[in-house]
Amino acid sequence: MPNRPQPHRILAAIGPGLLVAATGVGAGDLATAGFAGSRMGIAVLWAVALGALLKFALTEGIARHQLATNDTLLEGACRHLGRWVGVVFLVYLLPWSFFTGGALVNAAGAAAHAIVPVFERPAHDKVLFGIASSAAGLLLVWLGGFRVFERVMAACVAIMFLCVVLVGAWLLLAERAVGAAVVGLLVPRIPHDAAQPGSFHESLSWTLALLGGVGGTVTILCYGYWMREENRSGHADLRLSRWDLGVGYLATALFGMAMIVIANGTTIEGKGVALIARLGDHLGAVAGPVVRWGFLIGAWAAVASSLLGVWQSVPYLFADTLRIVSARRAPTSTDRSLEVKPERDRLDRTIPYRAFLLAIATLPLVTLWIDFKAVQKTYAIAGAFFLPLLAAALLVLNRRAVVGATLR
Repeated sequence: MPNRPQPHRILAAIGPGLLVAATGVGAGDLATAGFAGSRMGIAVLWAVALGALLKFALTEGIARHQLATNDTLLEGACRHLGRWVGVVFLVYLLPWSFFTGGALVNAAGAAAHAIVPVFERPAHDKVLFGIASSAAGLLLVWLGGFRVFERVMAACVAIMFLCVVLVGAWLLLAERAVGAAVVGLLVPRIPHDAAQPGSFHESLSWTLALLGGVGGTVTILCYGYWMREENRSGHADLRLSRWDLGVGYLATALFGMAMIVIANGTTIEGKGVALIARLGDHLGAVAGPVVRWGFLIGAWAAVASSLLGVWQSVPYLFADTLRIVSARRAPTSTDRSLEVKPERDRLDRTIPYRAFLLAIATLPLVTLWIDFKAVQKTYAIAGAFFLPLLAAALLVLNRRAVVGATLR
């Protein structure tokens, strides 16, 4: 009788790619695609697909660099470009983490309110469930370890993908909009009302937010740390990394496009806290309660997985960058002071990791009293400006002189 693949082996094979998808998809796709889809419709499906493709290329470059050098991208950048890179990254990381955490706790509160409303005013539920979601993520990361985190994230991915993507596909078929969706996917354009002043600027900003938000931004750097958790190294694991990234970003693109389809034709006004509830009500009106509940559960899973992924992964970036920049002397291209050490491999046990985990789970809670839509848009656009810098770093570090010809 042939041996069946073990579940834990399958998860180890595609786990890091699923983690990238789950971490980036909640904040970038759910809220941004919802707002953008309500304004521009399925004509901007191309932006979601392009954003996912660009993120795949960038993350594959990160994997290729690490497998060739045994350095994360941050270590390689500081080694070859100077320790100042780490200082600049820390300056960027701190406000980015605040806005990202704020977008996530707001979305988590809104998603939970849509499913289990407690107070009459949605804003009150947003505060209650936002705080509860952040606390739950903090406890799971602090006490559970990587394997528990990986399994919870895999379950969330399955729920959000099946629920939201199936709802989007059903709407396309029910509304006979498959042809329009194909055009929106293959023909890039930015729809706007030429007669309305500022319309193009507004549409352009939401298109940029889609490109920046879909699939994550800074969090794609965390792929290298998840690779280490799976003990990947060397040329033999490059194909595996490309495969799991392909699976992850395909899921990301499909989820983002499904959100565009779901939000198409809706009106999302006000402060945005009721985004998820309004989309659920829209689906209930046009498709019935089963579809409504399927969407709401999938949306909650997407937000919960994104929050949990950010809480677990971003402290890696802070702790590792702080370790590099606080070294007694700056690393150079010939200096091997950053070789594998216990503190580098077990960053999640260090004081900087735990301190940043506490900070990202608490400080952004103040945004629960701020306009959700404004927080989400600021976060997504800020993330979009990070991507050209990441691409430039990869071009420098992955040239033949640094990576070598073995991982092409």
